[in-house]
Amino acid sequence: MRGLEAEGFVEADGARLEYRWIAPRRAGLPTLVLLHEGLGCVAVWKDFPDRLAESTGCGAFVYSRRGYGRSSPVPLPRPLTYLHHEARVVLPQLLAQLGLRDVVLVGHSDGASIALIHAGSAHSGPVRGVIVEAPHVFNEDLSVAGIRRTVEAYATGDLRTRLERLHGGNVDGAFLGWSGAWLDPGYRSWNIEEVLPAIRVPVLVIQGVDDEYGTAAQYEAIRAQASGPVEVLALERCRHTPHRDQAEAVLAAMTGFVLALRRS
Repeated sequence: MRGLEAEGFVEADGARLEYRWIAPRRAGLPTLVLLHEGLGCVAVWKDFPDRLAESTGCGAFVYSRRGYGRSSPVPLPRPLTYLHHEARVVLPQLLAQLGLRDVVLVGHSDGASIALIHAGSAHSGPVRGVIVEAPHVFNEDLSVAGIRRTVEAYATGDLRTRLERLHGGNVDGAFLGWSGAWLDPGYRSWNIEEVLPAIRVPVLVIQGVDDEYGTAAQYEAIRAQASGPVEVLALERCRHTPHRDQAEAVLAAMTGFVLALRRS
């Protein structure tokens, strides 16, 4: 990734995507590619990518998908296949354009689903391992109920104001694109379990016991169906964002996983 500035924009799938690049401390290591949650962007990760890059020695590439942060806006409504499109079209283009041939995907929530779909597809050649926080492999009643509460908070509370600080003019597109897809009746049957048997690389799953959007059934499906080794870390006193709620435990687990991949 020579010549890549510390932050800027890259083009992929006809969109301008904002990014941050944290250079590796040592050569020859995989690059961490961070995939944000359904309401996230580059900024929502705060300093966690820096800490993870520091602890592993790896470079880290963090980007905002289309419709989020300072990236290009996205037309609404989002198609119900939007996560598959990100995994099978946008991410492969991005990895190829950047010349990344050895990566560890680090995905949170929607980003975790994207990581799993990508790792279980024909485009997964550069992937050495996958780390997923609060992954979704199917839609649950708990997920729908949690999103409905979030929609209410967006309409009546200060959630929109807080999200506007992250997304600026993209705020309504980001929120309505995400919530509109997940609450669409056609999305109730959304399920990506068919990709799990094709995942042959090691997977680390991290989930909060108190996750308001998903249950243990999510990681149990991954553990039962992925073809590669799966390690699960279920954290007490932790909700949907483990790297925020239990930052030290998550940093230690991710670092150990990546260091073990380096030795393999």
